[in-house]
Amino acid sequence: MRENITTVSSGTLPKPQMRGLLARHLRFHIVGAVLVSLGVAASYKFGVAEPRKKAYADFYRNYDSMKDFEEMRKAGIFQSTK
Repeated sequence: MRENITTVSSGTLPKPQMRGLLARHLRFHIVGAVLVSLGVAASYKFGVAEPRKKAYADFYRNYDSMKDFEEMRKAGIFQSTK
């Protein structure tokens, strides 16, 4: 027999609480799921999205599209321009 089971003085096990059991467990798991999803969203925002936006802003701050076009035209990438 298991040692860690609590027994009533008469030697029988107490009845488990069945009424509202699903609601109590769902409430606990829904709160946990919301907290985990908020944590994942925040870590994605600050770990991926913000550095990506900063990298794009840094790239386009000094980007010259006409200079890039001329370099690609001289390299022969475009077939319609010479």
